This record gives sequence, structure tokens and C-alpha cells, in this order.
Amino acid sequence: MHVVDHGFIRAIYNNFHDLGGGMFRSSQPSPAQIRRYHRKHGLRTILNLRGESEFGSYTLERQVCEELGIAFIDAKMFSRGAPSRARIHMLKDLFASIEYPALMHCKSGADRAGIAAALYRILHLGHPVADTMSELHWRYGHSRKARTGVLDFFLASYVAYNEKTPIDFMTWVDTVYEDEALKQQFRSDGWSSLIVDKVLHRE
Repeated sequence: MHVVDHGFIRAIYNNFHDLGGGMFRSSQPSPAQIRRYHRKHGLRTILNLRGESEFGSYTLERQVCEELGIAFIDAKMFSRGAPSRARIHMLKDLFASIEYPALMHCKSGADRAGIAAALYRILHLGHPVADTMSELHWRYGHSRKARTGVLDFFLASYVAYNEKTPIDFMTWVDTVYEDEALKQQFRSDGWSSLIVDKVLHRE
């Protein structure tokens, strides 16, 4: 957990932020951090955006959630591809059905947590899409110039389309948006991708 999965970094800084409405975002929390957030915020649910993992952090997280009575849900997302229509609907349904307060996290709290945070604000809090693009920002460790920038491109594509042809976000998702076509449109900066993929080992 600490060496292979970079947990020693997250023990110092967990990239923890309040999104409002009882939802928080962070990097992979340790058992001690989960206990602290449970005491302070009364967590009822954790959404694990990494999905099932072979790292010890996954097993330990499941164990501490069971111990504390926190619902633990695998809701796998990806950082280098535009979110599929099915995964957008998955998050929409989860945001409407889970118990709050809740925490959603990925590994570093930068990319998957960023797009999930933006979608939470759009789908659950009703915020304008353009306003939620700040959830994907360098201050969280996100790089829009690397392949992870496809997540910014996803949101920007809706904003651009909506300016010309006003349309509800989910209507756009269901009738216009094609994740593979959007990914092909996106062009990343090779050097930035090298830094993110090979040095930071983002998933």
C-alpha cells in the first residue's frame, strides 16, 4: 500500500476536498484517514473509482468500511479515455441512490476524481457544465496537456455544442455524444503524457 501504490505520499497529502451536498473527493485513503473522515464528517458511503484492485489498499479499505458500517461501492472510471455513456449513467444513478455524506476517490485524486466531481456537480447539484471544469485543474494534480486532458475535452465539447445548439447535458450524452469519436478528436501532448504515465504512474 505504501511503497508500490504510493501510499506514503497520500499519508502526507490526501487531496481531500468538499464538493458540497455531502460529497467529498480525495486520493486513495488509508484506513486511518477513513476513520478520521468518518469521525469528522460521518461518512456513510465510499465510491471507489479505481474499481477492484490487487493492491493492499483495496483490501484494507473494504475491511475498514465493513468495520465502520460504511457502504463500499466499486464504480470504476478511467483517466485516459472519455467516460462512456454507460459510466455516466452509472454515476448519475449512484449519486441519486447512495447515502450521504459520501466520499469518492481514485488513486491520486486528480483525474478520475476530477471528472466524477464534475459529473456530481452537473448531475446531482445542477451546476452549469462550464463551472464544473475547475474540478479538473492542476491544483488537484491534473494535467490537461497529457492524455488525461481528454476529460477536459469531453466537458469542453458539450459546452461548445451547447453554445451553438442549446441542449440539456444528459440529452447530449444520450443522443449526440460518442466517446470513441471524441477520443479520436483529442490530441495530447506527448511530453506531458510521458510525465503523467511513466513518472507518476497514473492508472
